[in-house]
Amino acid sequence: MNDQPRTPRTAAHEIERYGALFAQRTRVMKSSAMRDLMALTARDDIISFSGGLPDTSTFAPGFFTELMGRVAADSVARALQYGPTEGLSDVRDVIATVMAAEGMTVDPDAILPTSGGQQALDLVCKILIDPGDVIIAEAPTSPGAVPTFCSYEADVIQIPMDRDGMRIDRLREALARLDREGRRPKFIYTIPNFHNPAGVTLSLERRRELLRIAGERELLVLEDNPYGLLRYEGEPIPSLFSLDGDFVLYAGTFSKILSPGVRIGWLVAPPPVLRQLVLGKGSADLCSSSVSQFFIAEYFRSGPWMDYVRSLSELYRRRRDAMLDALAEHFPREASWTHPAGGLFLWATMPDYIDTTDLLARAIEERVAFVPGRAAFVDGRGGSSMRLNFSGVGEEEIREGIRRLGEVIREQVALYGTLTGRDGAPGAGRVASEPGPADSGPGGSGPGGSRPGGSGLPGGSDPVEGDADGAAPEGPLDNVRHLTRKRAG
Repeated sequence: MNDQPRTPRTAAHEIERYGALFAQRTRVMKSSAMRDLMALTARDDIISFSGGLPDTSTFAPGFFTELMGRVAADSVARALQYGPTEGLSDVRDVIATVMAAEGMTVDPDAILPTSGGQQALDLVCKILIDPGDVIIAEAPTSPGAVPTFCSYEADVIQIPMDRDGMRIDRLREALARLDREGRRPKFIYTIPNFHNPAGVTLSLERRRELLRIAGERELLVLEDNPYGLLRYEGEPIPSLFSLDGDFVLYAGTFSKILSPGVRIGWLVAPPPVLRQLVLGKGSADLCSSSVSQFFIAEYFRSGPWMDYVRSLSELYRRRRDAMLDALAEHFPREASWTHPAGGLFLWATMPDYIDTTDLLARAIEERVAFVPGRAAFVDGRGGSSMRLNFSGVGEEEIREGIRRLGEVIREQVALYGTLTGRDGAPGAGRVASEPGPADSGPGGSGPGGSRPGGSGLPGGSDPVEGDADGAAPEGPLDNVRHLTRKRAG
């Protein structure tokens, strides 16, 4: 008997054999950019701006031990058992409390706890999307949503954004075009507060316009709100759900205000939709973790949970400011970036001759990582942009990481100048208080403004960077040579 471990075979005929078994949808499935970069976040030598990581080191170990001790003493048998697919009633009550903190009144019976916010997106697609169905999303959109939408073979139409969020005029144009084609979107997906990855916030006027369109057309809107309580400046804006809940599906999560490790999110939906969501969840995982739900319920019984959220907000505000200062010091003058009023991310756009997918490989050599902009689009756009996370890294690491990244970008700028004979020398970068013409705001030491006449967002009022067909050049040198040939011609 051979006890040696069996080595998986990877011969071409083996790959072909299994390939014939895969469902058609696997041909359009995409890997999440965060999944691809997750191994990097675990390396001590990498300064990672790539994940959407909250700082869980702020949660006191002794307090965690105390809470889990109470769960063990009072509810161990139930915590270790299966739970109802609809979630524990105590947790649904907690979710209603969290939503009330943002001005929303919800019946706990309308809430479905999910296994993280990602499952919430998956369930909505599972019950609503057939292959070829239309989803409308912002441009850019969540890099975590892109692979989910692709897995269900949706036709994703992305609407440009500017400093006030999704451009409703462009939304109306897209809907009119779909009308002419005899097609109807299944839902509109939006992240209205401190957008991932753009960092912008949908204005109150546009929220009302969006809801007006939804009401006129009886279209569902999926409001994804992981970051709403993490505000660093300005006054809160009412959620879409609180303004008009008739056509709004609401998704939330504990990942950003408590812990991503508990893997509990939620959906709020009208009863007919909720029934289908419960069926979809039951077939996926039967129920969310009972241990996590008991922990959450005990945490919210233990005291003023908003104090912890406020402490996170203050910590992340300082880190945001550190990143904005570092960007102004180290990024080239042609670059622009957003100034988020909350959340975890900002969006930076480089000169159009820099491809951030290629740039990432060089940045990793310098032990710094980010999410390339293409991950936030379904069609290859975003090639000159990047998402930067500031919540999961300390202030000194932020300054050092942006310095390293700035050095790599300066290499590309200098190479462009050498090959084209144009001035590519970097200067002080420009801080956009939101995508679009802006003044320098708190934490931004550079002069105000962004690329002339532009939004700082690919697909916004700027031209979309990259080739018309969205194809990425093969490498950094290919990228510069391609641009040189195009402009010389």
